Amino acid sequence: MKQLVRVFLTIILVSVVLLYITDRLNRSQGLSGGNTLTVYNWGDYIAPDIIDQFEKETGIKVIYETFDSNEAMMTKIEQGGTTYDVAVPSEYMIDKMIKEDLLIPLDHSKLPNLKNIDERFMDLPFDPDNIYSIPYFWGTVGIVYNPKMLDGMEITSWNDLWDRKLKNEILLIDGAREVIGMGLNSLHYSLNDTNLKHLQEAKAKLDTLTPNIKAIVGDENKLLLANQEAAIGITWSGDASEIMSENEDLDYVVPSEGSNLWFDNMVIPKTVKNIDGAHAFINFMLDAKVSAKNTEYVSYSTPNKAALEYMPKEMVNDERFYPSLALTDKLEVYENLGKRNLATYNELFLEFKMHRK
Repeated sequence: MKQLVRVFLTIILVSVVLLYITDRLNRSQGLSGGNTLTVYNWGDYIAPDIIDQFEKETGIKVIYETFDSNEAMMTKIEQGGTTYDVAVPSEYMIDKMIKEDLLIPLDHSKLPNLKNIDERFMDLPFDPDNIYSIPYFWGTVGIVYNPKMLDGMEITSWNDLWDRKLKNEILLIDGAREVIGMGLNSLHYSLNDTNLKHLQEAKAKLDTLTPNIKAIVGDENKLLLANQEAAIGITWSGDASEIMSENEDLDYVVPSEGSNLWFDNMVIPKTVKNIDGAHAFINFMLDAKVSAKNTEYVSYSTPNKAALEYMPKEMVNDERFYPSLALTDKLEVYENLGKRNLATYNELFLEFKMHRK
């Protein structure tokens, strides 16, 4: 009998030790709450010293991980292998994550700095009343170009890109929504058009652009454009700002036919283990001075109205990155089109890429 008791006590002791070790490991990997916070964001999308500042002010250790696409981010959160406390998806993906019950409602009472956000960027269709998300950055898709390489030619619209003088001069983003969207906009159709006839018409028009396309690329477009290896690139406004800081000959324009107005917002996934820490981090990022410092580093447009007074005037007054209301009224936010329609976009984009070969 004593032998059985000893065995039983040994099993309990080993179990307690294993639970303690597992808890410690989980905390070190951001799998538990306490003084640890796991943030999941796009690469190079926050000033490193801001994370240091947050850690010093709150005593919370930040584990920072990055993703390169909304789809990759959502898949990892769905799988639940890592317990992320804060993530930064784009607007159409937020809509999808809400519908698939992957986010928790935010407690606005824990976000006093929410008052700093420009009302224009609140209460948008993908998240009415901002129940699940808070604006982080916003921007546009447009054209960065080098007038000197084009003998002074001015680019103002998508349709300018079909000019025969631009043979082998254009770099495209490797993204179906952006490229097919460009084709749709050039025909004055909506970026969210699901009419198959319109989509095929846009793809056929894009096929005729092939002689002018130098390459379809990812992040390397920044280096190629800055080094003048191509005269024109289709890109996001923040990347354009970064490229232009490397080469002052470059300019950026949002096409007159319209384009994409995108948002990346902060959310708290259902995998959260540190809810209070997640709210503290979001509120910290909404601080006017913190937001100003972060915006200068990242180069995208901030929705934080209070931050503007702490930023360089030449940055705030640049209508290429803070466009007028007249232009923003022509811009569209990507909608979640559903799996079937997204598959159609992807198929047409793949056919377009194959056509180039």
